[in-house]
Amino acid sequence: MVGSSSGEPMVRFKGVQKSYDGEILVVKDLNLDIAPGEFVTMLGPSGSGKTTCLMMLAGFEPATHGEIYLNGEPINNVPPHKRGIGMVFQNYALFPHMTVAENLAFPLEVRGMNKADQQAKVKRALEMVELPEMGGRRPAQLSGGQQQRVAVARALVFDPQLILMDEPLGALDKQLREQMQYEIKHIHESLGVTVVYVTHDQAEALTMSDRIAVFDDGIIQQISSPDVLYEKPDTSFVAQFIGENNKLGGTIEKVQKDGTCVVKLSTGDMVKAKGVNIGEVGSRTTMSLRPERVTINPKAKSVPNIVEGTIAELIYLGDHIRTRMTVADSDEFIVKIPNAYGHAALKEGSKVKVGWETEDCRALDPL
Repeated sequence: MVGSSSGEPMVRFKGVQKSYDGEILVVKDLNLDIAPGEFVTMLGPSGSGKTTCLMMLAGFEPATHGEIYLNGEPINNVPPHKRGIGMVFQNYALFPHMTVAENLAFPLEVRGMNKADQQAKVKRALEMVELPEMGGRRPAQLSGGQQQRVAVARALVFDPQLILMDEPLGALDKQLREQMQYEIKHIHESLGVTVVYVTHDQAEALTMSDRIAVFDDGIIQQISSPDVLYEKPDTSFVAQFIGENNKLGGTIEKVQKDGTCVVKLSTGDMVKAKGVNIGEVGSRTTMSLRPERVTINPKAKSVPNIVEGTIAELIYLGDHIRTRMTVADSDEFIVKIPNAYGHAALKEGSKVKVGWETEDCRALDPL
């Protein structure tokens, strides 16, 4: 495996833009460094530019502007097969007429490796994905999960410095998908290989990544570790896209020296929030508040923010009761109540108080 010199990113996008028609930019001025051994996920809705970035890094699409570097070397003019990058696609892209072992040996053969070394590397790759006995089978004789493991093994077999994965688990059912998330994560941890992963599934990104780059409209809106992205979103788009989120609109009445702001809700209630991405006094803001941070019927003065809401729906989900409410301008205000004694008193249509801590509520750009 090719290493990087100390402190140098393995992958660098510098001022990269991409247009397919010469007018509309699908990727707008991308600047991103990825460290050796890092697992970075490009996350975003369809058309946000994430797959295009992956295809430019792989060499399947040329950058319209800017430069892409691998281990400090510019690779814009290096053909895909000379970049030393492994690829895993959603549709596996296995050769149906070849056995599993032959599929794995193919990238080694292309690189001119002798048969004995090929066999040793194929054996090791199959053991890595826990399919040591499957070398003689054809892809059609394998389950979807096994085919996906073979696709991962084929990407790893020639010891690439970098592996790119484009929606690799999209075709699998929920249970298998979750199982494969952990397997890919464990393979990454044991090998220390650098992974760039593309998905539109935010739960998948949170589970697997060291850092997540959230894309929208060809721009990285925020790149952070999963916990920071979830707990401290910088924009309303990120807050809404990552995990379940309550949004409350209001007008900024006051901004205090410590960064706290006072926001007037549509009901006239005043609440405090952490001012993160806000305008001047008098401007609109959308506040972000995670469902698990909200308390129903808090004791007076136990939390600084208490407002009234109406219960619209109670859904029993085993470990918690998902409570959908109308609060101020939101008809989709969600509170997750742990399934403990006391929830039986709640009734659909009843009015209750909801409360939260100021630091759990982030005032962001208006939606």
